[in-house]
Amino acid sequence: MDFGLSPEQRMLRDAVDRLLREHSPLDHVREVVARGDNVSAAVVAALAELGLPGIVVPEEHGGLGLGLLDAVVVAEALGAAVAPVPFVARSVLAPLALRLAGSPEQQAQWLPRIAEGSARFGVGLTELVNRRDGSGMTADNGTLRGTALFVLDSADADAFIVADEDGSLHLVTGDADRLEFVALPTVDLTRAVGELRLDGVAAEPFGNDTGDAARMLVAAGRVLLAADTVGSADAMIAKAVAYAGEREQFGRVIGSFQAVKHMCAEMAARLEPCRSLVWYAAHAFDTVPEEALLMACHAKSHTGEVGRFVARTATEVHGGMGFTDLLGLHYWFKRIGFDRQVLGGPEIVRTEAATLQGWDARAA
Repeated sequence: MDFGLSPEQRMLRDAVDRLLREHSPLDHVREVVARGDNVSAAVVAALAELGLPGIVVPEEHGGLGLGLLDAVVVAEALGAAVAPVPFVARSVLAPLALRLAGSPEQQAQWLPRIAEGSARFGVGLTELVNRRDGSGMTADNGTLRGTALFVLDSADADAFIVADEDGSLHLVTGDADRLEFVALPTVDLTRAVGELRLDGVAAEPFGNDTGDAARMLVAAGRVLLAADTVGSADAMIAKAVAYAGEREQFGRVIGSFQAVKHMCAEMAARLEPCRSLVWYAAHAFDTVPEEALLMACHAKSHTGEVGRFVARTATEVHGGMGFTDLLGLHYWFKRIGFDRQVLGGPEIVRTEAATLQGWDARAA
């Protein structure tokens, strides 16, 4: 089987790469983080000119009508640039939720606004994967009560999509009474993450929710985070190789030492299969739904492990300089760490994969 990106997807990747090189260099990322922000309005506006807020919004609602594989191409580019922009939830998971479970009226109300960038969504699904004490959401007669942690893309959100303890999806407007939002600091300062506290907040259930949409959203989120990890790790490898070709010790560039060559080669050898794995997981989501949940687990767990290896090894290649802000490696290092844990770390996700395949993971 010959599987790869289409010419259109390669053009999309190249266009996003060019845009991010121009609008989101590392110095700009530093500026955004330094002012205590998680989002660059300038980069968001530039990406909107490409139509990316509506990348998975159907064409009849004003979007590009593309699939998760196309969104994965963008996510990889955003990871490579550690771009401080909301994408996973706002541009992909929210419209996917409306496509999968929204009524025609809900789709008509929200999808065109998402495509034009006038509706900003945060999405909270963490409790479906691993619930902390005191978190979780219960629904009762059109209201929601509880706490949703690690709500993605929550900065300046106009509305939120959250899942209750039964896996049903609900839409809550950002100005609803009895809704409290708290920004959550995480290791990754390029991402906007928050906590929602709901005390009997009016919520609109999704009109066509059959109970499967939330699980598919978790799968889509895992694939997108895996793609972000691939992009971030690829950038760290490129920086390590470039540094090894410049840094001299004992009168030679360190890249000429066999040990350093092996470190760089092993990083590349481990990462490259992850890209194909993530692509196929996205392809399965789009066209082979019976494989979507399992492939998302494989992609998320494996890239999480490989990403951590690359982050550590690339930093080691840089020696003591790798820990300084001067080179900025920590932005990618922390992004990979965030991607690894959100929506399930490798251990949790592998256990879920075992359950999907009918294995007793505890006996493994």
